[in-house]
Amino acid sequence: MKRRRWQIFLGAALILLCGAWPAVAAVRVQCPATIIDNVTGQTTDPNVVCKHLIAGDGFVNMADKTLLPGGRSQYIFGFADVTGQPEDQVMTIGMLGAGFSGPTITVKQGQDLYLTLTNVGMILRPDLFDPHSVHYHGFPNAAPIFDGVPDASVVAIPGASFTYYYKNVDAGTYLYHCHVEATEHMQMGMLGNLYVTPLQDGTTVGGCASQKYAYNDGDGSTCYDVDYPLQVVAFDSLFHELHIGVQPLPFAAMDDNYPMFNGRGYPDTTIAGSLPPPVDNDNVAIGVGPSQNVSSLITATPGQKILLRISSLSTTSFHTIEVLGIPMTVVGKDAKLLRGPTGINLAYQANSVNLGGGQSADVLLDTQGVAPGTYFVYARELNHLNNWKERFGGMMTEIRIAP
Repeated sequence: MKRRRWQIFLGAALILLCGAWPAVAAVRVQCPATIIDNVTGQTTDPNVVCKHLIAGDGFVNMADKTLLPGGRSQYIFGFADVTGQPEDQVMTIGMLGAGFSGPTITVKQGQDLYLTLTNVGMILRPDLFDPHSVHYHGFPNAAPIFDGVPDASVVAIPGASFTYYYKNVDAGTYLYHCHVEATEHMQMGMLGNLYVTPLQDGTTVGGCASQKYAYNDGDGSTCYDVDYPLQVVAFDSLFHELHIGVQPLPFAAMDDNYPMFNGRGYPDTTIAGSLPPPVDNDNVAIGVGPSQNVSSLITATPGQKILLRISSLSTTSFHTIEVLGIPMTVVGKDAKLLRGPTGINLAYQANSVNLGGGQSADVLLDTQGVAPGTYFVYARELNHLNNWKERFGGMMTEIRIAP
């Protein structure tokens, strides 16, 4: 752990030293409006949303507490939201500020999204000069330059920014991740939830009292009361330890042993809000603040319909996600409403969905007639219900229905 603290000190010194020299790269946010809400990214134009993310490194803690009080610390690459922060402070704010999963991005159908990505560098791996990008997975980009795939689009080098433009023409559950050296950067944590709400919101189609829908269904069949993202992710702890140890990385032997929802294993999935700031394995604070900010706890009252926006960015496995005790209807797959060419409704009843990396599913849970209590969402694969060597954890969370 002492070596790690020296890495932090040395990395910061190198970045500050390099900052004293003239450079071409710069932090620059492009947004067509001048007033931005720091939380929502909403501008003075209701049809424009501006977001600013950083890409860098940091730490998170795993859910196993048997051997280590704070859980095993893991070095990560990741994103963090710096929307509205002064441009001349973003590099300082972003260093060691990476989070996992990344900030959830929500926009409305028809809105323009201007997403600026600033690469703050990897303070603990100053030997690396990796660029980063944002790939809006499943989105039909009109211009390849904004796709985030390094072969055909722009990426942000350390110290530089790039602004992506997206016209959000279709509602649905999407996801985003870095597409530079994708297997490595996604395994290290560069991913997040992203969804687009439909134009139908705010109307009472089909008598929907909440006026909220997963899609523009035309009949109210995707009406819901509360919605939650559940992103299927996992870490190979050896890969992360070797990374910070500046050792060769075992790509061919990658084997995830920390399965998670939204960057947390059970029981941490049941904690509302952000988890405490990460600590190292000597219980000493590391990083610059909370880094696991997307809760996986699901709450509702009897009779409500819950929309689960399930997506997978696992780099190694397929996962079968199951809910018992609450009727489930799958209404969308891969950001598409399940309808046939003639408009026939292809939604189906199930108690589980199977997802591979890059897939998503929109699932409605109907609590009408369901008794108040605690229900579970979990992976059916038994080896994904562990926090490394600690049993009864991993890819599981709770649905709490309270009167």
